[in-house]
Amino acid sequence: MTDDLTLTVQHTDGPLALIAVAGEIDIETAPALRAQALHLIAQGHPHLVLDCTRVTFCDSTGFSALIGILRCAKADNGSLTLACVPDRLARMLDLTGISTLMPSYPNATDALNARTAAGKTTAP
Repeated sequence: MTDDLTLTVQHTDGPLALIAVAGEIDIETAPALRAQALHLIAQGHPHLVLDCTRVTFCDSTGFSALIGILRCAKADNGSLTLACVPDRLARMLDLTGISTLMPSYPNATDALNARTAAGKTTAP
């Protein structure tokens, strides 16, 4: 039985949004994560930060959802940044090379600060 997935939008500021993710990201819950992320992108927040502090499990479907979210964010000139990534997911990201496209930080504050700083350095 899967843990329920809880998604909480904790912060929105211009093109940036922070989503706290709690529970399992699997075949049953990954569509909800993807839908919430795509909704935020459509609302004008293409730079997403996912706080994974309370993620208990992520299977290949969840991993695919993260890649799909990344692609959609990039298509809208955005990004996907992760915070507090569980060890197993971090290993998957590193082994596949996705960690170079989807950076992760030890906590949400560091991720938000890095994303904000990156936005300032790329602005005209």
